[in-house]
Amino acid sequence: MMEPANDTIISVRGLVTQLGGRLIHDHVDLDVRRGEVIAIVGGSGSGKSVLLRTIIGLLTPHDGHIEVFGENAAGLDSGGLRRLQRRWGVLFQDGALYSSQTVAENIQVPLREYAKLPQQLMDEIAGVKLHMVGLSEDAGSKYPSELSGGMRKRAGLARALVLDPEIVFLDEPTAGLDPIAANAFDMLIRNLQQSLGLTVFMVTHDLDTLRSIADRVAVLVNKTLKVGTIEEVMRDNDPWIQEYFSGPRGRAAMKVSDGNQS
Repeated sequence: MMEPANDTIISVRGLVTQLGGRLIHDHVDLDVRRGEVIAIVGGSGSGKSVLLRTIIGLLTPHDGHIEVFGENAAGLDSGGLRRLQRRWGVLFQDGALYSSQTVAENIQVPLREYAKLPQQLMDEIAGVKLHMVGLSEDAGSKYPSELSGGMRKRAGLARALVLDPEIVFLDEPTAGLDPIAANAFDMLIRNLQQSLGLTVFMVTHDLDTLRSIADRVAVLVNKTLKVGTIEEVMRDNDPWIQEYFSGPRGRAAMKVSDGNQS
C-alpha cells in the first residue's frame, strides 16, 4: 500500500481492545500527524499504554483498523513487518534496558536485529547516540544498575533512536524523575523532535510535559478519545477532563507554562 499523501502517518479507526474480558477501548479513532508531538493522557487503567502497545503490534485488537505509514501491520508478512518496525523506535518505562548488558550493548540491540553491521561501526553509532541524548561516551561501558533513573531513560531513548526512526513512541518518559530532571528530559525530546523531524507519540500523566512540549493531546475518557490542543480539550465538559486540566495541579502547570513563554 502507498503511504498516505496527507500528513497523517498513524490512522486508528474503530479500535476495540479487551484485556481479561474487560473492555478497554470502545471504537477509538485517532490520527497522528507527521512531525507533531501528541500526548496520550487519561486516568489510571484507562488504557494509555495499551493503546501504544496495540499500535506497535505488541497487543492484538479485538476489532478495528490501524495503519502506520499507510500499512496495516496485521496484514504484513514477517519481512514487511520488520521493514515497518525499522521506521519507529520505542522507549518503555524506566528505559527497559537489559541488566546483563552494558549501555552500549543495549543501544546496539536493534542494530544487531535489523542491520547486521560490523562491531566497530556499531560502537561508533552507539557513541553518537549517547552524545545525542546528553550522555558521555563512558556511559556506554556501564551497566544499567550503575546509572541514575534519568540516565537510564536517556540510554533507552538512545536505543530508540539508533535506527534513525521517523516515529518515537514514549511510554511515561518522565515518570519517577524529579521536576528538574523531568524538565530537562522534556527539553531533550523537543530538541530532538525539532532537529530530527521526528513524530513523537507519548503516553504521559505529567501536566508540565503537556504544557511544555505537546502540540496536541488525546484524552482517554469513557473508553474513547477526545483529541485536540489543550485549549480545545479543556472546553469539553467531561468531569475528569475538567478536574485534570483545571484542578490545582493543572492550574499550577498553566502558570509555569505561561511563565516560560513570557
